[in-house]
Amino acid sequence: MATQTTMSPPVHLTLPTAAPRPAPGCDVCAALARQRGEAYRRGDRSAVSDCNVEITAHRGRDRC
Repeated sequence: MATQTTMSPPVHLTLPTAAPRPAPGCDVCAALARQRGEAYRRGDRSAVSDCNVEITAHRGRDRC
């Protein structure tokens, strides 16, 4: 088995996407947006990401 002796090519990352917007008038989206804001203020970026996923999924299921 050959051993790699050179560096791998560079990784190209894109800018993060904008946070999803809660649907107007949707109580579930509003609650998730509040949770996301609280998580952001306390520095819990993992929870912020989780809320973004939940908002996107909720809106995608047309439950608003």
